[in-house]
Amino acid sequence: MSLAVAFQMDPIESINIDTDSSFMMALEAQKRGHRLYHYHPRDLILTGNRLTARVREMTVVRQRGAHYTLGEPVLTDLSTMDVILLRQDPPFDMAYITSTHLLEHVQPKVLVVNDPAEVRNAPEKLFITRFPDLMPPTLITSDKQAILDFRAEHKDIIVKPLFGNGGAGVFHLKPDDENLGSLLEMFTQLYREPVIVQRYLPEIRQGDKRIILVDGEPVGAVSRMPQDGEARANFHAGGSAKKTELTERERAMCAAIGPVLREKGLIFVGVDVIGDYMTEINVTSPTGIQEINRLNNVQLEALLWDAIERRRAAA
Repeated sequence: MSLAVAFQMDPIESINIDTDSSFMMALEAQKRGHRLYHYHPRDLILTGNRLTARVREMTVVRQRGAHYTLGEPVLTDLSTMDVILLRQDPPFDMAYITSTHLLEHVQPKVLVVNDPAEVRNAPEKLFITRFPDLMPPTLITSDKQAILDFRAEHKDIIVKPLFGNGGAGVFHLKPDDENLGSLLEMFTQLYREPVIVQRYLPEIRQGDKRIILVDGEPVGAVSRMPQDGEARANFHAGGSAKKTELTERERAMCAAIGPVLREKGLIFVGVDVIGDYMTEINVTSPTGIQEINRLNNVQLEALLWDAIERRRAAA
């Protein structure tokens, strides 16, 4: 059955078609005969309880420089869509949070992936704290003395903004580093939120593993390898992709969080694992599909659409 599928995402013209996961989701949906539409979060209009947006019909093709076509914008009641994909990139700020509130007005008639209320309640660096046995020693606070005490205990630490993304603002402080005080002052000036401090995991040199879960089940993984002299392995920070397999420990971690993800309607999730620890659960706009596909000759977007269509049929 053909579905009307709207992509709430950043400008389609600016994506990298060789790495973007939303592009793969659009290609697969189009291949299945679904009708595609595109709009930006700023296009949302709530009038009373009626959510509309100026949407454009969209087609996609894997051709650099000509990877999309968009029709004329048409003011559309979003409750007429079958599926809305919440795919704009972080930051997870008040604009992002507001869009999740607005999207709740079309539920349950429309399947929103991922569920907007659950996305709002699951910031990646906070959601993982619901699974303390899976995470490394972690502190979330604005209290300087608590941070100093944590450093005295663990020596080698990572300090990062609580709502950062893509590896931005991540600092590795060794025991003899004298910059912690200045760093905390800078964070205080830039952010109102607490910072997150974690014990440094030297296993990062063997890679920061991104595992993709579809409806609670692990379907693929890629190791993101940091550059020499770099503590961050994120692709946005210059990390490279390396083929990998899931360990028994990683499968056990996925089994621990899978039922929770399914219950909350978090269909497309990316978790980050360093060594034996899960460091983040990414539910906003996970990536990694294309890197895993290339390394393993698979099509994760097909598994994702199988799950979306099952959910839609069961609604």
